[in-house]
Amino acid sequence: MVYGYVRVSTDHQTTENQRFEIQKFCEKNQILIDCWIEEKISATKDLNKRKLGRLIKRVQKDDLIIASELSRLGRNLLQIMSILHHCMNIGTQIWTIKDNYRLGSDITSKVLAFAFGLSAEIERNLISQRTKESLARLKAEGKRIGRPYGSRNMCKLDGHEKYISKKLAGGSNKKEIARRLRVHRDTLARFIEERGLSTTGDSNVEQSGILSV
Repeated sequence: MVYGYVRVSTDHQTTENQRFEIQKFCEKNQILIDCWIEEKISATKDLNKRKLGRLIKRVQKDDLIIASELSRLGRNLLQIMSILHHCMNIGTQIWTIKDNYRLGSDITSKVLAFAFGLSAEIERNLISQRTKESLARLKAEGKRIGRPYGSRNMCKLDGHEKYISKKLAGGSNKKEIARRLRVHRDTLARFIEERGLSTTGDSNVEQSGILSV
């Protein structure tokens, strides 16, 4: 399949010039366009929201996408290289007329694909390094890193405030309530403190050694 892709950013612009350039190129090179993809959308929009994004997902090996120039595909080099990288992996070529690129069939494609892979790896390393530096700074400042101990189990207690208050008022101790709610007693104690739940009944019962269920 041969696809002709044309894009303009606003409704005030026309796709006719790009379409004419592609048709003229195809006539000269005896290429027949099987399907035209036209859209009026900014290149800053997410690729998945563009017709081009849907096209990239359905192209197959030996398919060809022809555009008037490379800038019609994406807003920056990284996005364009990402598109190229995907197409190269499945054997789809991308040709542009003004730029005279034949991406997917020459050494330029391999160089760009390598550059994309290198750029992505560098970005991952930079993100990792920034994360490590931030954690080291927080640790040096004496701040706790990571999820507070027992916080996940405390989330399990959300919505049980009335039940806990009722049990405390009825004389049940924290150990028994925690067992019924399947959390540690210390987790329950922190939850009670944070929510400001009454512990009057609980303390009286614990002192007398009486358990009420």
